[in-house]
Amino acid sequence: MMARIIPPVLAAALALGGCAPALQSAAPPNTSDRVKAVPAAAAAGPGQPAAAGSVRRKTAVDPHSLPAGSLYRNPASGRDEIIVEDIEHTAVLIGDSQSEPEGSWPRLALGRLGYDVVFCGGGGTGFVASNGVRGNYIDALEHGDWHLPYGSPPVVVIEGGGNDATKGASDTEIAENAERLIDAVEHRYPTADVVMVGTLARGAQAGGGRRTEVDSLLGAVAKEYGLSFVSVGDWLTRYGLAEHLADDRHLDPDGHEVAAVELEKRFEALGLI
Repeated sequence: MMARIIPPVLAAALALGGCAPALQSAAPPNTSDRVKAVPAAAAAGPGQPAAAGSVRRKTAVDPHSLPAGSLYRNPASGRDEIIVEDIEHTAVLIGDSQSEPEGSWPRLALGRLGYDVVFCGGGGTGFVASNGVRGNYIDALEHGDWHLPYGSPPVVVIEGGGNDATKGASDTEIAENAERLIDAVEHRYPTADVVMVGTLARGAQAGGGRRTEVDSLLGAVAKEYGLSFVSVGDWLTRYGLAEHLADDRHLDPDGHEVAAVELEKRFEALGLI
């Protein structure tokens, strides 16, 4: 039996720096700047016969013809995915508020290695934690809170864990959701280098507490999957970043710069160039 063709969907242009928001099912009247669904074929609905005398036609849309920022319903994944201009030089960054700002240390490190960055996630989210608007990483992906890029990016970086530590998520919850996310990412991008970056903290001997514990836990999960892992669970003390905190956990611009230099070194050592 032939698989049902899932119609592609286009969206208004979106900035490359962030994943697309979830699509609306239809655009309200007279709102040309809202998302509109464009069917791939004029045909009867599922399970309905074509009208007498009509001809069922299917018009395929080439995703490579769509402008950057559009959304395309990938028939292989069944999900809406964002079109990027140069997928071969794009890194997907899944993370929280450590990664979200344009000048964040993970973005700076990837950019200096020559990658365009597509960010997926959001402040207040994590492997278990959600922010009330977007779900945790795996739920957000499955529910369409944000969208992965279409095509085959060479690198996927998964950063986080701080919000899970703050909100009291258990080791089991964090590990299980991290594994679900890794499975989904590796299934979607089998040729990509998947790298995990842990939880920025002070270190076990300097009051890192639960944040440092989560960093170690994520390192164990990465090892189980054979993934490269960058531990940052003591960076606030190791590199003097505690002196560059804008609050109790986020870096100021100078701190982002220092952390970016160190992360870039780690990425280079892993061959992400």
